[in-house]
Amino acid sequence: MRIPGFPGAHLTYCLNIHPGETWEENLAAIRLHALKVKERVSPLEPFGLGLRVSRQAVGTLADPARLQTFRQVLADTGMYVFTINGFPYGAFHGAVVKADVYRPDWRQAERLDYTLRLGEFLAAVLPEDLSGSISTVPVSYREWMRTDRDYQAAVEHLAACAAAFHDLRNRTGREIHLGLEPEPDCALETTDDTVDFFERRLLPSGAAWLRAHRGCSTREAEAILNRHIGVCLDTCHVSVQFERPLDSLATLERHGIRISKVQVSAALKTGTTTDSARRLAAFVDPVYLHQAKMMDARGRKTSCADMTREFLDGWTDADAGRDCRIHFHVPLYVSEYEGVASTASDLTPAFFRAAADTGVRHFEIETYTFHVLPPALRRQAVEESIAAEYAWVLNQFGPSSPDAPSH
Repeated sequence: MRIPGFPGAHLTYCLNIHPGETWEENLAAIRLHALKVKERVSPLEPFGLGLRVSRQAVGTLADPARLQTFRQVLADTGMYVFTINGFPYGAFHGAVVKADVYRPDWRQAERLDYTLRLGEFLAAVLPEDLSGSISTVPVSYREWMRTDRDYQAAVEHLAACAAAFHDLRNRTGREIHLGLEPEPDCALETTDDTVDFFERRLLPSGAAWLRAHRGCSTREAEAILNRHIGVCLDTCHVSVQFERPLDSLATLERHGIRISKVQVSAALKTGTTTDSARRLAAFVDPVYLHQAKMMDARGRKTSCADMTREFLDGWTDADAGRDCRIHFHVPLYVSEYEGVASTASDLTPAFFRAAADTGVRHFEIETYTFHVLPPALRRQAVEESIAAEYAWVLNQFGPSSPDAPSH
């Protein structure tokens, strides 16, 4: 939906909250869930969709008949598509995901091929007056990136992606931009990591690849990279690093890095006491990776690759001075649960105004963990929870959003 009072800005929720690996399952989720959300938050105005399309699903969408059927669904329901979550390649529900969510990474041709298919699909359904964004893995899981050659392979595939999206723009008039999504324990983890990757690896080596393979000048190559490769700023991930989303936004803008999309999300935060460990036990789940970052009173950080029961069992009251942030997306309207707080307080009206002023046009609520939340946090239907998140976000955009639904 268009955000009232912020011309050109659009808000959606990511459909990765709904199980679905095939395109038929994606369509069913739109009809069964997204329509109900639209009825609650945007009954009379067009409603934007943030799709999650797996490699299996996008492989079937080259069929013109399927595309036309989907266009008709959009027309009949008053919906439109402007962004795709291209991060999970394979199964994302009903199976153990953990670190496999990063496979294949940007070192591998399979990731490039998948992303280009998503770009073709998005260009085919994108409204004429909008650009389209695709979020993707933060290059790779950090422990897999062992050599400069690993990074070089990733840069070359990203440059090839930018070149293909440049050609797509020339051919169709549709601009597609890719957002690398920094995440805990990945090759792109902090804002500084991200800036370093763009300035030290992507721009120089990516431009060299484009000069060699496309015959363009350095200036033209850098323009292609800057237009088509940017960052998906996930605010949960930023807060887990003990960074302020507003500061990350300003840093990326200062370095001229395109913010392709903001994923509006919140992490868990608590002290590392035995009582906190007991309360957090309700959030331990076998499906997704929930990295934890701890900071002591001296500002020293430590990490844990996943929040497990064994990890929580190691907490003692002697550690009470540490602050812990956990990569577990919780509904934005939940400020605390059983004494465990949320980082949603980092998402101030000033952040949203600054993002819009910076030129961000795509905002996406992403609480994919709904089905693994503690039972008390999912007593209401998923559509009601999503609608409440819309109300929360629109309220943060401020008094310029008078039509924000109330809950």
